[in-house]
Amino acid sequence: MENISGSHVFVKEGIYYFIRRIPVDLRQHYSSGKISYSLRTRSRSIALSRANRAACKLDEYWYHLRTQDAELPGKHLLRHGLTRQAPLLGEDASVTTDVLTLSEAVLTYLRLKGQGRPETFHRAAHRSCGYVIDVCGDKPLTGYTKADANKFRDALIKRGLAGSSITRIFGTVRAVFNFAVAEEGLSTTAPFANVYYDRSAGVSGRSSIPVQDIRTVQGKCKVIDDEMRWLVAMVADTGMRLAEAAGLLREDIYRDESGGWVARIVPHPWRSLKTDSSKRIVPLVGSAEWAADRIHAQETDSKFAFPRYNTTGTTNGNSASAGLNKWLKAYVPKGATMHGFRHSMRDRLRAVECPSDIVDQIGGWHTDGVGHGYGNGYPIEILRRWLNTAC
Repeated sequence: MENISGSHVFVKEGIYYFIRRIPVDLRQHYSSGKISYSLRTRSRSIALSRANRAACKLDEYWYHLRTQDAELPGKHLLRHGLTRQAPLLGEDASVTTDVLTLSEAVLTYLRLKGQGRPETFHRAAHRSCGYVIDVCGDKPLTGYTKADANKFRDALIKRGLAGSSITRIFGTVRAVFNFAVAEEGLSTTAPFANVYYDRSAGVSGRSSIPVQDIRTVQGKCKVIDDEMRWLVAMVADTGMRLAEAAGLLREDIYRDESGGWVARIVPHPWRSLKTDSSKRIVPLVGSAEWAADRIHAQETDSKFAFPRYNTTGTTNGNSASAGLNKWLKAYVPKGATMHGFRHSMRDRLRAVECPSDIVDQIGGWHTDGVGHGYGNGYPIEILRRWLNTAC
């Protein structure tokens, strides 16, 4: 990565990026200490020109901090909603300002639903709704129209985002919008619902890892025999999500009444779970059983099963994913990742004709149907028997 001194520009993999730190006296207005984004060019002259324009706009904005500028670079990082404002010159004066604006709706949403949620939950709400504000302005909720939603969609597509990313952003915006509308008792349409775009655009399928390659990987794990490989082995024969496994405590991995190893997957302050159905107990067989033996054979002061990925207050799933995927590339088909073990587990259980509701319980997938919400699920020994058959 090359920094270009004094220009607020750096180069990464041939692409130029704008970067500028927020002045200390203004940081209370921002949710980040710096503004950084791609200038979308490989040309030095174009990048310097774009960066200079962005820097000038920021200088003007920081001088007149209480003004609004819809074209401000990095505006989606601002902590919005501190005050309500009258309509700006040229805006529709018929839109009243006694209704929550979108930025205020974000604060309401996070105040009521964000308690105990991870930082990523808060960041997603600020960032996704910030994108809307960048494109359409910070309007009262009743002021947004389907035309705004379509304009927002077109802006996301223009940014080159994959269909899955657009779906995720729209989902967050709808959640904030609908929650605030319900809380305020507003009568309005749902402009961000049913917006058409190609959800498959730019999305590459996540490949299952063939069983013969899984066996090769498991063999390499036992030869290298370190913490990173214990994590791979734990995921390979359980189908756990990588973050689920990386955030386990040593005490979450224990022997049940039958003497077999199991892993208790529950939410922790440092690692939440994706869904309610993700909370479960998984029998550890095959390479996962070996990993459990190795973890508990170590003398350590850490409470974590994988301390390498828990050095801060949050499990670093991104670090685990990057490092392990890089190592894995030598042994699995092109495009396969750690998440491929999860897909493979579903396929391996299908191959032995495991009932789908047992598969769902093992993997923490949601099972449709009212009846599945009753009772405590299948006994551990039933799950272990099917996993032993599949592994």
